[in-house]
Amino acid sequence: MNSGLAAPIIIPFTTAAIMLLGRRRPNFQHISSMLAAVLHLATGAWLLYTVHHSGIQVLHVASWSAPFGIALVADHLSSLMVVITGIVYTAVSVYSRADVTPDHQQRGYYPLLHILVGGISGAFLTGDLFNMYVWFEVMLMASFALLVQGKTRAQLDGGVKYVVINLISTLLFLTGLGLVYGMTGTLNMAHLHIKLRMIGDPGLVAAVAVLFLTAFGIKSGLFPLFFWLPASYHTPPVATSAIFAGLLTKVGVYALIRMFTLIFPFEGNGLRELVLVAAAATMIIGVLGAATRYHVRRILSFHIISQVGYMILGLGLFTPLALAGAVFYMLHHIIVKSNLFLISGLIQRHGGSFELSRVGGLYRSHGWIALLFFIPAFSLAGFPPLSGFWAKMILIRASLEVGQFVLAAVAAVVGLLTVYSMVKIWSEAFWKPRPEGISERAGCVPPMNAWMLAPIMAMAAITVLIGLLPGPLYHMARAAADELLEPGAYVYTVIGNM
Repeated sequence: MNSGLAAPIIIPFTTAAIMLLGRRRPNFQHISSMLAAVLHLATGAWLLYTVHHSGIQVLHVASWSAPFGIALVADHLSSLMVVITGIVYTAVSVYSRADVTPDHQQRGYYPLLHILVGGISGAFLTGDLFNMYVWFEVMLMASFALLVQGKTRAQLDGGVKYVVINLISTLLFLTGLGLVYGMTGTLNMAHLHIKLRMIGDPGLVAAVAVLFLTAFGIKSGLFPLFFWLPASYHTPPVATSAIFAGLLTKVGVYALIRMFTLIFPFEGNGLRELVLVAAAATMIIGVLGAATRYHVRRILSFHIISQVGYMILGLGLFTPLALAGAVFYMLHHIIVKSNLFLISGLIQRHGGSFELSRVGGLYRSHGWIALLFFIPAFSLAGFPPLSGFWAKMILIRASLEVGQFVLAAVAAVVGLLTVYSMVKIWSEAFWKPRPEGISERAGCVPPMNAWMLAPIMAMAAITVLIGLLPGPLYHMARAAADELLEPGAYVYTVIGNM
């Protein structure tokens, strides 16, 4: 038993409670939030170190053994996701010092941020499907409240779309839970691995699996269930949209990977083929949507969708290399996408708008923003030697190894189309002259803010470091893939010899 397993969940929720007591003390909220984020990152790093050196960790809450009690479980995948959550949590907490207005603070921005991170961490560490549902609902409530804090028309419109489609996902999730419990008498993930394989009707099991595929497909922005995402992610403050873009869809991707490696049989029932088709369509539709937009955060939102397709491709290929690629891609993408949204705040702050038609000349006036944009933007597109190059190459190679040449071609072409979108932002926001009638505002542009710059520089450095030294992260991702494809150690750690 490992009591420290609960720390990444307890820390943000405890901080949220403290924030509620200090709502009228802005400096206290800023400092406490940053300290909590750093502590969360440290506990996540310790957890990953423990898993890597001592094996899968489990905590049976209140000493109730599985499958009767609540289990928290950390393997390589879940601990890696907790660490990456801590990195984004820290970056956003620092950035919020400059980005979040006093009005948003009064409306509970910081408590909601910590509740959201607590829900995300809980979803990564839970070993029980019902508790995964609980954590998803915690995330939904906190994210909806953050989304509509400004009470603008765009935020309310995006918030309604966001919550309605996610409530449909919740209904499908609950329906699936009821059916699974009726079939097996358990919702413990490790126990379900055994129980579902004892059911004599594989068609019934596959039908229930489709419910979960649809529910988590909505959460992850999978085609054709993604339309809520570009309608909502561009509306809140930049710090909020950065943590949404980095983490929320990845919780859905994580749930899909966990569901079809640990719980449901995934081969011989048509599910793999369905996932591969959805992955290809998600990549194509997402990148085409980005190509037609001229609002920076809308472009980035559509690219969340296309990049989710790469991660789901790794799941659908279902080989050790492909799953390692999916994990590697997910970790790289969380850093890069969060950073791009943070940089969009600099474009708006120093250029005056998120609309590309209304900004320009930033390369000449703020060359450092251009450099900071270049690193994550072209990592997203897969340029060597940045992290995205290795992520894409692993998945393309995995596709070629199993003869999926069409999917490899789709992944390569979508990468090229991603270059088009990133070059469009570069040429419009940075390279072209400032539009007529806007140039006189240049003298009113606020000075460089260290609170915004520091997290962007740190995450850009991580992107470059992963690109130059991909080996350590790849080995972690490969260890995660091996555990996913051979879940015997996970099952034994949680429930023993039942």
